[in-house]
Amino acid sequence: MFKRILIANRGEIARRVARTCGKLGIEFVAVYSAADAGALHLDGAVATVCLGGAPAADSYLKGEAIIAAALQHGCEAVHPGYGFLSENAEFAQAVQDAGLVFIGPRPDTIAALGDKSRAKQLMSEAGVPTVPGLIEASDDPARLEEMILQMDLPVLLKPSAGGGGKGMQVVRSLDGLRATTEAAIRVARNSFGDGRLIVERFVEQPRHIEVQVFGDRHGNVVHLFERECSLQRRHQKVVEEAPATGLPESVRKRLQEAAVRGAQSLRYINAGTFEFIVGLDQSFYFLEVNTRLQVEHPVTEEITGLDLVEWQLRVAAGEPLPLAQEQIRAAGCAIECRIYAEDPAAGFRPAPGRVGHIAWPPEIRVEAGIAAGGEVPPFYDPMVAKLVARGGNRDEALDRMRFALSRTFLLGLTTNLGFLARVLDDANVRKGHVHTRYLDDAMAALGMRASEAAAVACAAALSRAPARSRSPWSAWATNCMLDRKQLSLTAPLGNVSFWADERLLRADLAALAGERIVLTVEDQSFEVEVAPSPDGLACGRVNSMFWAASDTSAGIELQIDGSRFTLQKLRNRSPGEAKSAGAAVAPMPGTVALLPVAIGDRVAEGDVLAIVEAMKMENRVLAHAPGIVTAIHYMVGANVKAGDLLVEVEAAPAQG
Repeated sequence: MFKRILIANRGEIARRVARTCGKLGIEFVAVYSAADAGALHLDGAVATVCLGGAPAADSYLKGEAIIAAALQHGCEAVHPGYGFLSENAEFAQAVQDAGLVFIGPRPDTIAALGDKSRAKQLMSEAGVPTVPGLIEASDDPARLEEMILQMDLPVLLKPSAGGGGKGMQVVRSLDGLRATTEAAIRVARNSFGDGRLIVERFVEQPRHIEVQVFGDRHGNVVHLFERECSLQRRHQKVVEEAPATGLPESVRKRLQEAAVRGAQSLRYINAGTFEFIVGLDQSFYFLEVNTRLQVEHPVTEEITGLDLVEWQLRVAAGEPLPLAQEQIRAAGCAIECRIYAEDPAAGFRPAPGRVGHIAWPPEIRVEAGIAAGGEVPPFYDPMVAKLVARGGNRDEALDRMRFALSRTFLLGLTTNLGFLARVLDDANVRKGHVHTRYLDDAMAALGMRASEAAAVACAAALSRAPARSRSPWSAWATNCMLDRKQLSLTAPLGNVSFWADERLLRADLAALAGERIVLTVEDQSFEVEVAPSPDGLACGRVNSMFWAASDTSAGIELQIDGSRFTLQKLRNRSPGEAKSAGAAVAPMPGTVALLPVAIGDRVAEGDVLAIVEAMKMENRVLAHAPGIVTAIHYMVGANVKAGDLLVEVEAAPAQG
């Protein structure tokens, strides 16, 4: 076994590899970019090496620098993780040429399978079912048109040098065919440096099922069962599970056998994943081989009880596979959810930033590359963590994952946690009735999140939280609303207002029962529970949803059932903004000297709503438009701060 290796990656996968190194007593060297100085994946390394600038091209893709670091620090092997250089045949060859061991397949295997046309031909020769189509790859639009015309529509144009679904184009009509092929060639060339495309039959509503294989240098090849990866968004996997659900046992067995047969034909070494699409008629076709460890490998580990990174290290060190096929067993079901720093409400745009509070769910496997106070840089893939739940059956695993999502709090960071929760709540997902385009087709329903009104209800509840909740917000809550009876008939316990973007929303507190507070926001009723909150993180339930919040310099950060909200206290915005939203606020710190209006009064523009005395001077607070007084927040004699909400007026036309 190796004594020291270099981990040529970052984030959660680098930490994952390091964990197994620690278990086996293997030292490791970590590399990093200028953006990752101080990152978690450097912890525990015997040496750390800065590869260069923040962009991947200046750091994690610098193969020569990685090899030099490995040699300089006495490493025997290089583990590439996934992404970056993990499937780069030239890098794998350079590692070997330097006298190091590449922890992965042989360079010639990586090169052969990296070309989709060549891979399809190899698998066809090995007796593995392939998608009907032409093996030839071309970047000539005229030749591609000829190939398309030889097949029945719809057909799929697929980059020969690509992977992960990127750049694929479905052709359903011959109209505008030249423009379609030319565009597909450009995308392939820009994405992979190779514009060649292959033409295949398009399989409607396919499932994406992959088989984990392992081979060693002694000619042994085994499978470690299959994984379901059909829940994808724009060809990007979101939720994976093992085993595949609802798959006839005969099909399952033939899939596993096909993967092993394909690996044997290649004399495959180390970890690999044979990916297939399965049609509605249960026919299946080879898609591609990923010549590395997969992001979703933990679900296989959970059902088999095996450590796939350990298998990689042992095979790379020349040992035979730890188990024969008949010794490998699988039990139960495992679900993995990928957590991305992205904004589902903005088309899943990447959302780098600084991590605030983190709370991971109990009794769940967490693979994370972030910590509280750390940065998620904009230069790399936005995946920051993975949650993995195991159960005795699929329903149990889904229930555990759904609960885990509701109890995962990443404040300060916009993530897809809420989207994942809605995916797992979907009836068809629960039944396993999905395909690779299901999430894209269902996006309108899945895009709905908790409301801003719910966020305002949680923030307002904290201002009235019982003392035994030990709320860390008590200081600002006291300033937010004084502990006295308010003068609003609809809110016997008072009301609090917050800015949600450009809207000023008011929460009316109706009742207090133990740990629960009943509020109304925008005619919606909420029952909020405020729980004990360690480490400055307030949390609880709002109706049936879990929430957490923290008070930051930028505002009040909340996460409700995975969705992020940022509110601002009323006084954090200018008096002019408050006026435009129908609110009269204190222009400066002082004492309320006069309140000449009452709830229900009709006022005209310019009428005096309150007088605040400060530094022996009276400051009049005026109505900015005609309307009706709906709430009064302070009594005469109350001390107020600049920006405190004094009187609310609902705009109404002046009476003639």
